[in-house]
Parts: sequence; C-alpha cells; structure tokens
Amino acid sequence: MRSSSIHDGPVVNPDAALQKMGYKSELPRSLSMMSILGLSFAIMAVPFGLSTTLAISLTDGQSVTVLYGWIFVSIISLSIAASLAEICAVFPTAGGVYYWSAMLATKEWAPVVSWVDGWLGLVGNWTVTLSINFSGAQLILSAISLWNEDFVATQWQTVLMFWCVMGVAFSVNAFGAKYLDLLNKICIYWTAASVVIIVVTVLVMSDDRRNAEFVFTHFDASASGWPSGWAWFVGLLQAAYTLTGYGMVASMCEEVQMPEREVPKAMVLSVAAAGFTGIVYLIPILFVLPDVDLLLSVASGQPIGLVFKSATGSAGGGFALLFLILGILFFAGVGALTAASRCTWAFARDGAIPGSRLWSQVNHTLDIPLWALVLSTIVDSLLGVIYFGSTSAFNAFTGVATICLSVSYGIPILVSVIRGRKAVRHSTFSLGKFGFFINIATICWIILAIVLFCMPTAIPVTPETMNYASVVFSGFAMISLIWYIIRGRKTFTGPPVPVDIEAEEDGQVVGGLGKVTTSELPANGHSSSEDKSKSPLV
Repeated sequence: MRSSSIHDGPVVNPDAALQKMGYKSELPRSLSMMSILGLSFAIMAVPFGLSTTLAISLTDGQSVTVLYGWIFVSIISLSIAASLAEICAVFPTAGGVYYWSAMLATKEWAPVVSWVDGWLGLVGNWTVTLSINFSGAQLILSAISLWNEDFVATQWQTVLMFWCVMGVAFSVNAFGAKYLDLLNKICIYWTAASVVIIVVTVLVMSDDRRNAEFVFTHFDASASGWPSGWAWFVGLLQAAYTLTGYGMVASMCEEVQMPEREVPKAMVLSVAAAGFTGIVYLIPILFVLPDVDLLLSVASGQPIGLVFKSATGSAGGGFALLFLILGILFFAGVGALTAASRCTWAFARDGAIPGSRLWSQVNHTLDIPLWALVLSTIVDSLLGVIYFGSTSAFNAFTGVATICLSVSYGIPILVSVIRGRKAVRHSTFSLGKFGFFINIATICWIILAIVLFCMPTAIPVTPETMNYASVVFSGFAMISLIWYIIRGRKTFTGPPVPVDIEAEEDGQVVGGLGKVTTSELPANGHSSSEDKSKSPLV
C-alpha cells in the first residue's frame, strides 16, 4: 500500500501538509487564488513591460519582432508555466524552484543542485524587481519630455527616482501587508481597464495610421547591425522579459489556502491572460506607431510617451495614457518585491545566504519576513548604482533577470525529465502524455535564451551600449561560489525531507535527499541544525 502524500486527495490542513515537507508554517494564509493570479499578472505587468522595452524590439525587427515575437514567447512561456505548475502541485512550498530541484534530484546531487538553483532564483527575483522599478523611474522622468523635448534626465536624477520607487514598494510591503490581497485583485481590473482605455483612445484620436501590411508583415532590423534572423531572436528579449515573473509566485505558497491547487492554476492562467492582453495592446500601438527612427532617438530610451503624445496630439493626452501605465508600475513594483522577499526568506531559512539567521526571521507584528524584505530592497538599491557606470544598465538588468529566472525554472524541469518524470506522475496538475514533449521544448528554449539575452541589442558595441548581463551574472555567481566554498559545502544539506515523492511498500518514502520513514520526519516544522545532525540523510 502506498503511504499518504500531499497530493493524495484534497488537503484539509495546508499547515500540516507543509510540516510533512519539513517546514513550520509562519505566515498567515490570507491570499486567494485570484490574489495570486493578480500578483503574477502584476509582476509580468504586460502593458508596462512591453512599453518600457519597446525600443529593443523596434531596433531588432520592428513589427514582425514586436508582434510575432510576443506570440512565440507567449506559447513557450505557457509551456514553462505548465511544467512548473505540474511540479508545484506536488511541492507547494515557498522554496519554489530550488526546493523542487532538491526533491527531484538524487541524494548525492540534491545539495549542489538546490544551491545552484536557489541562487539563480534569488538573483532572478532581485533583478526582476530591480528592472521593473528602474524602468519605472526612467518612465516617470520621461514624462517631463512630453512638455520639454530638450529634457534629458541625468544619471543622478534617474538613480534618485529609482530609489524613491523602491522606497514606495518597500513601504507598501512593510506596512500594508494586510492589503496585499486587495492590491493584487485591483491590479487585474486596473490593467484590463488601462488596456481598453489606451487602445480605444489611440485608435480614435490618432490622425495618422499605419496600414495592415506594416503591422503584420513589416520587418526592418537595419538599426541593429545583426543579420536579420539573429536580430529577430535578440529582439525576443522584450517579450521574454515581460513574460518571466509567473514562477516567482511559487514563493507565496505558504500564504495560500490549498496552494497545491490554487498556485499552479494561477501560474498558468496568468500567462494565458498575459499573452492575450499583450496581443490586444500591441496591435493598436503598431497601427499608430510614429516614425521609428524618431522613437529610437528618444534620450530616455523610453519612447512610449512619445507614441501616446503623437496619437492623442497633445502632451496632456499623452501623459493621461502614460499615467495608466505608471499605475501598473505601482502594482508591478510592489508585487515583484513581495515575491523577492519571500524567495529570500525561504532560501535563508535553509542557511544558504550569508547572515541567514537574520534574513530568515519573521516579524510577527507585521506578519512578514521583514529582514528579507530589507535585504531585497538594499541589494536592488545598490545594484541601481551600476547606472553611473553605464547608461545601458537597464539592458543588463533585464537580461540577467530573464536569464537567471529562466534557468532556475529549467533546472527542476530538466531533473524531472532525467529521472523519467516519476515525481510528477501523481500531480493534481498533470500534463499527461504531452508532459515529456512540453518539458523538452522548454529546456531547449531556455538553453537558447542564455545565449540570446547576453547579446547587445545592436552592433557595433561601445562601452555605453554593451549588454553587461553576463558581467552581473558572473558577479553573483562568484559570490555564490565563494560562499559555498567558505560555508555551504560544509553545512548546506538542502531543504528538509518531504513526506514522499515515490512511496515504497515498506513504508519508506523517497525524496531528493534519500529515503526516510514517515516516523523520522520532523515533528515540529523546519529542522534545526541539531535535528539535521541526527537525520539518517546527513
């Protein structure tokens, strides 16, 4: 007889199920499926993400890259989200991808795989939050140029505005945590209303419209310097960056009732909704697109305000539409920092970050991991200083965020495939007979993405236009490696033991860290170092 596991039937008590996976429930389960859907939708922030990265796809192919690149990446992202949802339904913990990697791997490889994936996910969470709020700061300042075309924000003005945006996101997360459920739901309605208002307004008010041939077939990558085919792939960064944050919501599993059902559903639905929203938003924008060379010459690198101004015929009208996008920025910045802080807290409680004892604490007055929130905010604020060295820093932030999160998503999928997808055969969100094909397709895309998003948007490359994603990525990789040599290899054993991936008839259960009987599982939540020293797995 197979022993019970968290995926057998409905979970009556999610806290008890979490305890079987080795953790004590410390955060209130106050979020609904709609809230998680809203959070994922907020992090992707489709109109905002597509607007702030519009210059990338205009440089690398224009209409064909903008539209068909979005459709292509939407399909790929939906496949990745479904693959992750299948695993999340089996292991609904805040550890997310790094926990899944450990549980899916063999005993020998689990600590290393979870360490690598954990750091990739952590850096990805931090840099997605950074890129959202940094581009938001640039977009806010670009609004001034609607009235004063000669205005060019200085580096200091941009960084100070970025710090202000980070401060707002921190304050809402720290002191308005009880309103996050409401904010996430409002985000869905704000985004939907904004898209409708923008689309209707630009189509009605614009005096000059492109023809259908331009919108659906025009391709011009001459501004990039790349060969046409390669330019199209490089231009996919616009879509890939926007459609990235869906996996981050796994960090919220311990704040949701029935997370094994609600979080996977929210992941997939949010990507489907985002894909549809992007098509509805992009096609009208392409119909009213002004001269592309003019858009690419905008000093701020954020041409969407000029698009709105040209369509409405006035600076005031352009700002009114831009304000709707800035509203989406608010939800995206707050939501991304929420997920990043939970990811930081979850990784810290397993001792994988320098100072883990502090970052893993939960403030029970605010009911949030306050110090993890502080760390995430400080790291992002310091990374923003890179802008003083290179005005193309935003491309580095978007690139490294996309690379890190994509690879962190790919590792548990790859491990699952290598081990014959045995761990997900009982998942309540099963991909069935298509699972293997979908998993392989996503892995192939992620391998390509690593190369693509280290590429500069255009060539020839100068120090100012270089894509420093590989440099930022290497810097974090070095920190991870040094910390692993100093402490990780001696003390890090991976996440606690889950209740069961594959159950055997003798009452033993098999996880990424080996076999253990249910009687040997931690009885009081997350194992202390003393508990681990007594475990048969260490």
